Amino acid sequence: MEQIMINHYVHFSRLVQGFWRANEWKMTAKELNYFINELVERGITTMDHADIYGDYQCESLFGNALDLSPELRNKIQIVTKCGIILPSKQFDFTNGHRYDLSSKHIVKSVERSLINLNVDYLDSLLIHRPSPLMDPEQVADALTKLVKQGKLKSFGVSNFNHSQYQLLNQYIMKERLHISINQLELSPYHVDSLQDGTMDSMYQNHVQIMAWSPFAGGKIFDKEDIKAQRIMKVVQSIADKYGVSDTAVMIAWLVKIPHSIMPILGTSQLKRIDQAIEGLQLNLDDQSWFDIYTAIIGQDIP
Repeated sequence: MEQIMINHYVHFSRLVQGFWRANEWKMTAKELNYFINELVERGITTMDHADIYGDYQCESLFGNALDLSPELRNKIQIVTKCGIILPSKQFDFTNGHRYDLSSKHIVKSVERSLINLNVDYLDSLLIHRPSPLMDPEQVADALTKLVKQGKLKSFGVSNFNHSQYQLLNQYIMKERLHISINQLELSPYHVDSLQDGTMDSMYQNHVQIMAWSPFAGGKIFDKEDIKAQRIMKVVQSIADKYGVSDTAVMIAWLVKIPHSIMPILGTSQLKRIDQAIEGLQLNLDDQSWFDIYTAIIGQDIP
């Protein structure tokens, strides 16, 4: 599978496996270990996490599975995110829903994630969401400290628009470091980042894009959603033309965008994962891509 260069030290697989629903899979550590090995065998080596996933438990589930095959660590890249606080009985600081991008919280979050994931470094840390209270100097200070301590090989952001990225990047550049990733919502249903200049800004600044919810969190399959029905009618027609699955067509649509987009898969079904991999081999013609795009926006292009 194609590898995307994040920086001189880290490369990610073109498809990424997400673990935000790992606690819902109800896998034992042995079963999850098997699943991770199956991903690696297929070339999917990048694993996406966040501290809050599964009521702050998904990282530990992954760490327990990784503990069964320590040699796996050198074959995979681990990404996690921090900055969102959710109510939880796990910690006394989570008594409400808010953001915390203080230097202290970022550092503590990373230290906790390292323990939960059973690793001594992260391939990348992402600031989960921008905050109206973000002090970019504090964020830059925390990230710089963690890089110098060898706990991060790279870092980035998630859900940041152009201006939010520019604000933080101004302080990151003072440390001679680089925001390597922006994880954005992007699918053949949600294309805001493709239209509002965010994607163009990331491309211009050599920031790689990870696409979360590449199937709109399942909404694209909702038969009662008029927009989804309109899109899927076109997708299914194209799938029939190429003799592939709907999943393959939608992945092919995403990766045709010239930004080296890395879709994050959320399924635990290997059949669906194989269909997504098939999409990497499918070279959609331009007309097919625009047929889907016009179905998304609900009107013809100018």
